Amino acid sequence: MATPPLKFIEIETAPNPTASVIWMHGLGADGSDFVPIVRELDLTGCPAIRFIFPHAPMMQVTINNGYTMRAWYDVLSRDFVSNDDEETLRSSQKLVEELIAQEKSRGIAADKIVVGGFSQGGAMTLQTGLRHSEKLAGLLVLSSYLPLNHLLEKERNPVNQDTSIFMAHGTGDQVIDFDYAKQSCDTLKSLGYPVEWHEYPMPHSLCREEIDDISAWFQRVLKK
Repeated sequence: MATPPLKFIEIETAPNPTASVIWMHGLGADGSDFVPIVRELDLTGCPAIRFIFPHAPMMQVTINNGYTMRAWYDVLSRDFVSNDDEETLRSSQKLVEELIAQEKSRGIAADKIVVGGFSQGGAMTLQTGLRHSEKLAGLLVLSSYLPLNHLLEKERNPVNQDTSIFMAHGTGDQVIDFDYAKQSCDTLKSLGYPVEWHEYPMPHSLCREEIDDISAWFQRVLKK
């Protein structure tokens, strides 16, 4: 049975947007989680942007005793980096691709679309963005890591080889170990990706300095 399209929350910074940001939440949250961040961003010099905050599918999550919750993919164990559930990752990847196609059908060029997310949403960003068949504006990866890293070299699409990747992580992250994230960054750099790495003295969350850095990055990758 086909998975239904994702529902989402939509915010436009001004009428007639010419850029889009698809921003995915973390495990157990929903699309409303990052809606408040739009008003905290400094988007000076950016065109009108449509922010899309999708709700992940509902699924049973093994690490949480099989409880059903919003998740982009199943987490099989605490050592999740080596236990990515490929089936659910690829299923959600298709749903994110549908969101990209939707924005294109609404008149947004692929190279004016940023894909991003926090935690599981960040993993989905890399899973989808590095395999996408058209050049994207940028990939925003917050408190996350590279899933299915052993398959990336074979599956990646060279069209996004030079796409800007913003990666940020807290040195005190208690959910996704800082070293896991740094290893993901190093893997991407070894494959030639232009990763902009940021670290902050924070747990599995966002901080003011990070929001400022995200704002500056948006101003670069989505400038008019």
